[in-house]
Amino acid sequence: MEYLKQNIQQIKSKIKAAAERSGRNWEDIHLVAVTKNFSAEVVQAAVDCGIVLLGENRVQEAKSKIELVKGDVKWHLIGHLQRNKVKTAIGMFSMIQSLDSFRLAEEIQKRAEQAERVVDVLVQVNIGREITKYGIDPDNTESFIEKVSSFPNIKIRGLMAIAPFKENPEDVRSYFRHLYNIFESLKQKSIRNVNMEYLSMGMSHDFEVAIEEGANMVRIGTGIFGTRQ
Repeated sequence: MEYLKQNIQQIKSKIKAAAERSGRNWEDIHLVAVTKNFSAEVVQAAVDCGIVLLGENRVQEAKSKIELVKGDVKWHLIGHLQRNKVKTAIGMFSMIQSLDSFRLAEEIQKRAEQAERVVDVLVQVNIGREITKYGIDPDNTESFIEKVSSFPNIKIRGLMAIAPFKENPEDVRSYFRHLYNIFESLKQKSIRNVNMEYLSMGMSHDFEVAIEEGANMVRIGTGIFGTRQ
């Protein structure tokens, strides 16, 4: 699958260029390959090309792939997590990037406590305030994090967002900048049990702008694997 190698090299080159434009070290930016609708065989080929972080939208789809894909990789859940899937999810993923409600946080805390483990999460912010997307309202993000910080089995490691889709990626720059400002503000707060380490924003269409505006984690699917069937 030579095309995968070429695509990954191209994405990494774009990450490097965007990082340099914003005066940052490109090696500090984490690339998550989004595996939704791609087979375990194709995912394995990407891992063989050096991919180490894999993102999946659905618990059930990830389950079959995790059993088949070999290598020193970590899986992140990047899609909406239903509460009835939490018990399964915390045993499969090294990070849940989509903590989007207090009720979900309560369920994660309950299941993580039962499993005697601490779950790393990112708080999903609905940065565009779109009714079709999950996430915390930008204005409520700090108060939400302060509430969740009381849960000993949840470790908040940063923020995640999906920007509104615009044909021209420049049109979403302001959304990325807004989330970066929230991220930086929270860093200064020193909230217990919270480590603002990861800012996950930017996908195949707009990741270069996201990096220029401060993202240190990008989620790339079609840019690596091609168009989904």
